[in-house]
Amino acid sequence: MSTGAHEGEPHSGTLANRLNWLRAGVLGANDGIVSTAGIVVGVAAATATRQPVFMAGVAGLAAGAVSMALGEYVSVSTQRDSERSLLAKERQELREQPQAELDELTGLYEEKGLSLATARQVAEELTAHNAFEAHVDAELGFDPNELTNPWQAAASSAVSFTVGALLPLIAILAPPVSVRVPVTFVAVLVALALTGAISARLGGSPMTRPILRVVIGGAIAMLVTFGLGHLTNGIT
Repeated sequence: MSTGAHEGEPHSGTLANRLNWLRAGVLGANDGIVSTAGIVVGVAAATATRQPVFMAGVAGLAAGAVSMALGEYVSVSTQRDSERSLLAKERQELREQPQAELDELTGLYEEKGLSLATARQVAEELTAHNAFEAHVDAELGFDPNELTNPWQAAASSAVSFTVGALLPLIAILAPPVSVRVPVTFVAVLVALALTGAISARLGGSPMTRPILRVVIGGAIAMLVTFGLGHLTNGIT
């Protein structure tokens, strides 16, 4: 009889972390697409000259990538500090109150549906194997050997944002002036539909709603900035 995990089920904490990073990368790319598309479409609506569009797009790409990286670094660093603090507290409690910690672990497994006798046996066996990891898993819900990495988060966000931002920048600059905005609209909406589909796939949810959300949101962002660009052009 096979005791392996069912195919497609991410029982591994490492696999779950990888899926989270991949999902974050998709969302970063989505942000890069939408924000940069809004900038370049707005500027293109105000001027037919390519240089201002290029400069605005590059500035938006650089600022967005740095902002995303810094935001992720600060956020994940805070999370990592909290995780380290919780781990230090758990180590101290295990040193100073081993019996109380064993009782606590027993209670946690009993709350999950095990009988008192079985919960006690599980707690004792796991404590004998690795008390620290057993308590971290049951109480805190994360792997002490795989803490979040702020540098990895920052790099992932910056790269994914940059990749996403390049698409509308190329789409607005490559075609002739007369069709550059429609081409950018189409390219951006197709790219957003793709990121929505990937996000839904990673989350195991139906694709229709996520795709509609990102496509409609991106379309609204471009329409708003395009209108503002025309308004600004009319004022100047």
